[in-house]
Amino acid sequence: MKYWQFSQLIINWYHMYGRKNLPWQIKKTDYHIWISEIMLQQTQVKTVIPYYKKFISTFNTIDKLAQTNLDEILHIWSGLGYYKRAINLHKTAKIIINKYHGYFPNSIIDLIKLPGIGKTTAGAILSLSKNFSFPILDGNVKRILTRFYNLPKNFNKLKHYENKLWHLINMITPIHNANKFNQGMMDLGSLICQYKKPKCHICPLNQNCQYIKNFNNQKTNITKIIKKKIFFYLIIQYKNFVYLERRKNKKIWENLFCFPEFNNIKDINTWLIQNEIKNKNNEKINSIYHQLSHIKLKMKMFKIIIKNKKIFSKNNHYIWYNLYNPPHIGISQPIKKILIYLKKIDQD
Repeated sequence: MKYWQFSQLIINWYHMYGRKNLPWQIKKTDYHIWISEIMLQQTQVKTVIPYYKKFISTFNTIDKLAQTNLDEILHIWSGLGYYKRAINLHKTAKIIINKYHGYFPNSIIDLIKLPGIGKTTAGAILSLSKNFSFPILDGNVKRILTRFYNLPKNFNKLKHYENKLWHLINMITPIHNANKFNQGMMDLGSLICQYKKPKCHICPLNQNCQYIKNFNNQKTNITKIIKKKIFFYLIIQYKNFVYLERRKNKKIWENLFCFPEFNNIKDINTWLIQNEIKNKNNEKINSIYHQLSHIKLKMKMFKIIIKNKKIFSKNNHYIWYNLYNPPHIGISQPIKKILIYLKKIDQD
């Protein structure tokens, strides 16, 4: 199949079956497309929609986003995951206001220099909001190309594999109607060429797709290696206040607030001694399991009740979290669940 035939099939399919009423498609500005594309990174559309609506209603302009405190942004983002995305949104918003006078640059070279914006996100912003002819290569597009051309993923040659996909999508992306083609590819990957149980019988590419021809022998998906981690958390409560610290760990939940974290019980006991806290009131709470994209967390919780408020950290930003009047700060989903549980038992 010629490249132009491939792209025409996608555009035709998009006209008939593609999604055209998603919240960010109603008003296709570069700001709205940017926010949606960042949220959609490794996150499903149905999950993103309510977060997107709340985010845009709160930060309806890039100027307002740039001027907002990061904690407020993380508070709105809480539960969506991959919090580095929200941090980069804030950084980029400030750069666009200060360097580009509030307007997104039309140059893809300038766009990819901004925090959190790579070639795919830049291509999406320029093609979907301005109809410029730039390709995108998100997970959906990679899956379609990998299956259509029967390209095996090889960990040892991942860079070569990426370059091959970029070459293909550059050749296939049309000069005209790039916006429809790109949206069509994302929709096709999401609705038809799915990760599990692809609906090949209704795919517009099925006449030439190598995945169908080699279905029984097809191995186009990398099996994710999930690491298992165990962390110990200390819940310090004074009446209806709970002590939280801002995390500086860049691997997970950066800049979100969390209970003090330790590697083992011995470290907890050492910390209690250093802070002159008797651990006779130490209460163990059932462990929580939380799945991230690359890590399976086992979170062991220990709770102590103190009689006086204290400052336990000199290096981290801390807060005494009011269970009945919670502040607007970023909190991960499992920590939020624990705080809700603490409020419940406090009321009982």
